Amino acid sequence: MKEDDKIPFTAHLEELRKRLVICCVAIGIGVVIAYGFKEKLFEILTIPLVREMRPGDKLIFTGLTEAFFTYMKVAFLAGIMLASPVIIYQFWAFVGPGLYKKERRYFVPIVLLSAFFFVGGSLFCFFVVFPFAFKFFLSFATEVIQPLPSMNEYLSFVSVTMLAFGLVFELPLVIVFLARLGIVTVDFLRKNRKYAILLIFLIAAILTPGPDVVSQVLMAFPLMFLYEISIVGAIFFGKKKEKKTDG
Repeated sequence: MKEDDKIPFTAHLEELRKRLVICCVAIGIGVVIAYGFKEKLFEILTIPLVREMRPGDKLIFTGLTEAFFTYMKVAFLAGIMLASPVIIYQFWAFVGPGLYKKERRYFVPIVLLSAFFFVGGSLFCFFVVFPFAFKFFLSFATEVIQPLPSMNEYLSFVSVTMLAFGLVFELPLVIVFLARLGIVTVDFLRKNRKYAILLIFLIAAILTPGPDVVSQVLMAFPLMFLYEISIVGAIFFGKKKEKKTDG
C-alpha cells in the first residue's frame, strides 16, 4: 500500500485506460463471433414466446432496418457475455493492488457469487417468468384481435426484464455486505421483515416492464426467499458484536 500511494494519479488513469481498451477489444471480438450466430441466438431468445403463440403467428419487423439492428443488439449483448471473464479479470487486475491482503481474500468469492446470482436471476426469468408472462399477454388475442409483436420490441422487453431479474437477485450479497460493514444487523432484518416485503413488492411493480400481476408476483416471491437467505448469510458473515470487558 505504501508503494502504491507513491504512484502518481496520472499513472492510475493510464492503467485504467489500458484496462478499458482491453475490455473494449474483448467485447469487439465477442460481438464479431456472436454475429455469426445471430439468427440462432435470437431464435433461442424467442423460445418462451413461440411456445405460447398460436399456429401461424409470427414475429414481424416494421422498419427496413429493424431486423438488422435487432440482430446487432443480440450480437452486442452476446459479445458482452463472451467477454465477461476478461472484463471481470481486468476489473480485478485494476482494483486488486489497491486492496489490503485481507480484503483481497473476499474479492474473488464476491465477484464469482455476483456472477452466479446474476445469471441465476436471468435464467429464472427466462425459464419461469417468461412462459407465464407471455401466456398472460397473449390471452388477450381473439379472432378479431391478433398479436403482432415486433423483433425490436420483443428484444427490448426480454433484455430489460432479464437484466432486472439479474440485478434484484444480487439482494443477498448486498445485504450480507451491509451486515459485514455493520450498517444492518440480523435483529434489524428480522424486525423489519414486513416492511421489506412491502418494499419488495414495490420494487417488483417498478422493475417489471408489464403491468401484469403475474410477472410482479414471480419477481416478488423469489426476492422474499432471497431476503430470508440474506438473514442467514448475515448471521454467519455479519459484523460480530464486540464483547464488553470490565474495567
